[in-house]
Amino acid sequence: MRQLGQLEAAVMQHLWSTGRPVSVRETLEALTPARALAYTTVMTVMDNLHSKGLVAREKQGKAYLYTPVSSRDEHTAEMLQDVLSDSEDRTAALMHLVVKLDAGEAATLLAALSERADEPA
Repeated sequence: MRQLGQLEAAVMQHLWSTGRPVSVRETLEALTPARALAYTTVMTVMDNLHSKGLVAREKQGKAYLYTPVSSRDEHTAEMLQDVLSDSEDRTAALMHLVVKLDAGEAATLLAALSERADEPA
């Protein structure tokens, strides 16, 4: 999974924040206060996101309604996984990330790792 382009990211942010299926028209209206966009541009971006497997769509009348296939957090985790898989030394990359965590984040990570270690193999 590659990183999203600027407009793709804006569309995904809208889909994630809405929390329900949305149309191209609704997405266009949500994005146009920040930038001038054509309906066909937003439609193409949403179609591309569907082709990439990032959104599902369901026909309603003549239009499609789009929903993300994963949560924002799940998507972020997938992106981190992809970045780590590109590293020559995954452990070193993880350690650099851990060093940058604040104390609360580190404690949460440690608790999650402890829970995982306690799970049966």
